[in-house]
Amino acid sequence: MPTYLQGLTIGLAYVAPIGMQNLFVINSALTQPRRRALLTALIVIAFDISLALACFFGIGALVERFDWLQRLILIVGGCIVVWIGIGLLRDKPTLDRDVDVSIPLPRLAAKAFVVTWINPQALIDGTMLFGSFRAGNPGAVASQLMLGSASASCLWFLGITILISFFSAKFNDKILRVINVVCGLIIIFYGAKLLLQFFQTLL
Repeated sequence: MPTYLQGLTIGLAYVAPIGMQNLFVINSALTQPRRRALLTALIVIAFDISLALACFFGIGALVERFDWLQRLILIVGGCIVVWIGIGLLRDKPTLDRDVDVSIPLPRLAAKAFVVTWINPQALIDGTMLFGSFRAGNPGAVASQLMLGSASASCLWFLGITILISFFSAKFNDKILRVINVVCGLIIIFYGAKLLLQFFQTLL
């Protein structure tokens, strides 16, 4: 599979599971006019990509300098990514239509920042996932993976906003559960791939 498409696939598996970001975007699409919902999605996308880049250039830059850290990130990151996937398979997300997203633009941006950057799970997942990207795929290859991941953020948040705004009456907890199961399986696969890379560094 081309590197960009790998990044796109991993990126979709990273952003699609139903967490605080997605519930914020989904509730906006369910309760607000389409233009407002799309604006919300664009703000979340900006924060999501900035977080991914910070994780990539932060821990990822250190990984390129130290071989021992690369191995540590691969083994720890692989285990955590697999655990994240298993957690998604177990999770049963629910849709709350009562969240108030009808707020002024500055407050909307602040809330989008909170559900992205002040979200411990997103920080941990992003650091391990994108740090592992750079550990297992140095140089230009990792950059293509990140480009694919950034594209995934745009496609997912804009796509789900448009889809839900058209079919809001049919969107329910069962659909959220299916999304999580599919994404969980993809994430487990890539976590196993990171663990394989770790063992290959020992040979």
